[in-house]
Amino acid sequence: MSVSEGVRIALRALAANKLRTALTMLGVIIGVGAVIALMSIGKGAQQQITERIRGMGTNLLFITPGSITQGGVRSGQGQAPTLTLEDALAIADPSNVPTVALVAPEITTGAQIAYGPTNTFTRIIGTTPEYQEVRNWRVAEGEFISRQHVDARSNVVVLGANVAQTLFGSDPEASPVGQTVRINRINFRVIGVMEAKGAQALGNQDDMALMPITTVATRFLRNRTTRGGTLVNQITVQVAEASAMEETVQRIGELLRQRHRVVQDDFVIRSQEDLLNTANQITGTLTVLLGSIAGISLVVGGIGIMNIMLVSVTERTREIGIRKAVGAKRRDILIQFLVESTLVSVLGGVVGIVLGIGVSRLIAGARIPGVAAGTAGLPSVVTPDAVLLAFGVSAAVGLFFGIYPASRAARLNPIEALRYE
Repeated sequence: MSVSEGVRIALRALAANKLRTALTMLGVIIGVGAVIALMSIGKGAQQQITERIRGMGTNLLFITPGSITQGGVRSGQGQAPTLTLEDALAIADPSNVPTVALVAPEITTGAQIAYGPTNTFTRIIGTTPEYQEVRNWRVAEGEFISRQHVDARSNVVVLGANVAQTLFGSDPEASPVGQTVRINRINFRVIGVMEAKGAQALGNQDDMALMPITTVATRFLRNRTTRGGTLVNQITVQVAEASAMEETVQRIGELLRQRHRVVQDDFVIRSQEDLLNTANQITGTLTVLLGSIAGISLVVGGIGIMNIMLVSVTERTREIGIRKAVGAKRRDILIQFLVESTLVSVLGGVVGIVLGIGVSRLIAGARIPGVAAGTAGLPSVVTPDAVLLAFGVSAAVGLFFGIYPASRAARLNPIEALRYE
């Protein structure tokens, strides 16, 4: 018996029990739809995080405090009080590291910011004019911090889009630029509003306020090293060319070890690619986990197929006996029932693919409170590999779970089958 003939016989058998066939397919439909929907969420999250990291700028290195050992006790990462503003100035010096294009040190704290009766608690970042170029961020209104502001320790602030909306959103005609806000009971003049960038894995980028780094160091955080240096939380370095990244890391490491007079690094240098690779590993693992969880329902659907096929073999025992009596071989019976189980699984897989794509689009378009501020819903990307994987697994499930019922049907003794009532 050919496969095409087996398909025709299988279609007639399935059509004879439409409700039972539909219920059997339902397990596969749900399994395939769940696999595609959940994998699309994982892929969407991976794509979103990649775009956010790429959007931070190009050829970036992130230098943060490391750990130190005192009295035989090693502190945690980020606890070493040794990374300073003076280190950033040294890195920016072309005579020290000629491959560096721009350097932006940062001091981060939190503060209450108020305008009239409205107030909000937000992240305060003290930095330099190079920040917006290094981080690929532009001012939507007004101007950014200038070198004069840094040198004069001016009481000026550039608001993030969310902070500006919170403080001034009630009056759409009023421009935040030129207004005076109070931060920790100190008056600051608003000189600009940053363009909106939206939420990311580490928080909302628009929920912040930027000031001259010298202003933050003198009015909010007066953290100094034993040598009088101004402590910073991070130094972001933009390398002139991507090919010089490794050389730049080595030169900066040597310079900082020399400046800090240490043998063991008390700082950590991470590249943009390191962050991207780490993020991709995490989201990749999440995608596999989500797909595996959804795949359990496919196994359940496969067990349902096996159950129904065993019932079908029992119901059609007399038919199998007649077919064998008129010359059908064991191989023909085996192919007939294998084709039938695989067809149920494949048809369910096709419907499941359509369902999964539809659910993914609904997830991407729905507004889900608390999931990601500033976005329409969960990120969702349907990729061809997810569709092929789900379809291939569904066909394999039908084939695998159809083997035992088909073998049982093929082994039936024709005489005993004809006697079966």
